[in-house]
Amino acid sequence: MGIRPVTLIAAALVAALPLSGLAQGTGVDFGGLRQDTSLPVEVNADELSVDQADGAAVFSGNVSVAQGDMRLSAGAVRVIYGAAADGANRIDRLEATGGVTLVAGADAAESREAIYTVDSGVIVMTGDVLLTQGRSTITSQKLTVNLTEGRGVLEGGVRTIFQPGGQP
Repeated sequence: MGIRPVTLIAAALVAALPLSGLAQGTGVDFGGLRQDTSLPVEVNADELSVDQADGAAVFSGNVSVAQGDMRLSAGAVRVIYGAAADGANRIDRLEATGGVTLVAGADAAESREAIYTVDSGVIVMTGDVLLTQGRSTITSQKLTVNLTEGRGVLEGGVRTIFQPGGQP
């Protein structure tokens, strides 16, 4: 006697239950994206323009940002400076646009835009986010990564395909 179709449907529904929370948002372990945010930030690009009036610098063309093992690339990165307690300039945040790729260890994420707030160690990636961890991928509209904790949250139309025997 074979398995009845109703049993197969019920089994499929039960298997899908743990994934139903992914539609709203999900937390993800980013062990590869744990980062010491006090390390220096190195930026390379084809061009740099500086606006003294608003205290910003815009790097454009093949922009690559490195901090420790983390790498971020984009079409353009605007660096917003703030004053440190000692009066010196310090990087407050980086605003990346034009196709952003974030790589650290085996983890990689892509999006249209990203904002990295250096002091808090938080990167918010928005627009057609694609996260790859090993053989598994997750898509969403927003990914918030806390580099100091190595944790992230995906929100907005979260969808994933788990590979059997792989980690999510």
